[in-house]
Amino acid sequence: MTESRHLSVCIDRPLSEVYAFASDPQNLPRWAPGLGSAVERDGDGWFVETSQGRVGLTFAPQNEFGVLDHVVRTPSGETVYVPLRAIADGDGCEVVFTLRRGPGMTDAELERDTALVTADLAQLKQVVEGR
Repeated sequence: MTESRHLSVCIDRPLSEVYAFASDPQNLPRWAPGLGSAVERDGDGWFVETSQGRVGLTFAPQNEFGVLDHVVRTPSGETVYVPLRAIADGDGCEVVFTLRRGPGMTDAELERDTALVTADLAQLKQVVEGR
């Protein structure tokens, strides 16, 4: 079984507002700058330019449950499934990102990825609450 870490942030905005923002791939550079910039649509998919090259993204269909899961296809052809949820919490919501240890990932790499995702979630909170 793969080791997982559930990283979350509470956002003082309604679920519908957070979901609408986070589910739009064009907003990724505003809250997940580590993923890349220059998001573009290509048919049914999306692509982001990263320092490692062009990365493909496929997102869960729009839904009322806050599911923001997506699949990342790296330039090397690796496919990574990313579970991401926005969950109602009173008048606000909690966004939960499940970070999984990849095959051969060292402890240092897992800690680095944990820090990157935590920073992205903090950025999401700042951007959405500041709107």
